[in-house]
Amino acid sequence: MLRKSKILLFFFYILIFYQLKASKQDYLDYIGAYCPLAIEIMYKYEIPASITLSQSLLESNAGKSKLTKETNNHFGIKCHSDWEGECYYYSDDEQNECFRKYEKASDSFYDYSDFLHKNRYASLFTLNSKDYVGWANELQKCGYASDKFYACKLIKLIEDYNLYLFDEDSDPNTKKNTKNCSCICGNRIPYKSYNGLLYIIAKKKDSCKQIAEDVGIRYENLIRYNEISRNFRLCNGDIIYLEKKKIKAKIPYFKHVVKRGESMHKISQLHGVRMKTLYNLNKKSFNYLLVEGDTLQLR
Repeated sequence: MLRKSKILLFFFYILIFYQLKASKQDYLDYIGAYCPLAIEIMYKYEIPASITLSQSLLESNAGKSKLTKETNNHFGIKCHSDWEGECYYYSDDEQNECFRKYEKASDSFYDYSDFLHKNRYASLFTLNSKDYVGWANELQKCGYASDKFYACKLIKLIEDYNLYLFDEDSDPNTKKNTKNCSCICGNRIPYKSYNGLLYIIAKKKDSCKQIAEDVGIRYENLIRYNEISRNFRLCNGDIIYLEKKKIKAKIPYFKHVVKRGESMHKISQLHGVRMKTLYNLNKKSFNYLLVEGDTLQLR
């Protein structure tokens, strides 16, 4: 009976996981629902529809993120000092960040349009309205998001789903050949983990310094993201994250059973969860030594 309950619970978690994870069909449905609004914004606010759609797709996980469901915030816009509307406190990469909350989705799209017309983003409007590559790179340059690969992700969404077709009679035959993620990362191919983090697989005789140089990330940041020391020696197959690890694992990963030879750092890298989280969740001190068969909480 107990075994049957565990099996049912496992499939329940799997079901939840796939409900939270946006599928290709979810992306297509989202584009169909919001492309008229994106086109309207393009004519009123001179923001390319492809940029509006790619940003909202990315920031909201095609409308399936918890933040978007709770707040109708499709662009991940935080409160800032000039926000006078309703606030919502949400922990993702950082604890209790303040995000704007809207009555309906369209309010979020219009507020986003006003947000991009602030002085900080003035350089965007000097670009050609059909130059989605330029817009994506300039958004990253202006600091819309801290993600070093933000422009890359937007461009990939635009090209994967042909969003450039919404940009005012854009002709797909004149679409420029642009750099993809692997090109932006030099000769390195970035992968995406199950919880959305970009990472590199270390090769034989690799070093963090070389990886940082290849992908265009500061060496100090790469060391910090992966919680390692400067003299850390990489092994072939090691995971090296290109962005900050999460404060908890994603469903359905709740626990990890320690295998022989595993360290807290190795488990942290495997699940993309910060070591401090692992120690705190499991009420362990930093000098705790793992034992094969131990069960660690991941969230």
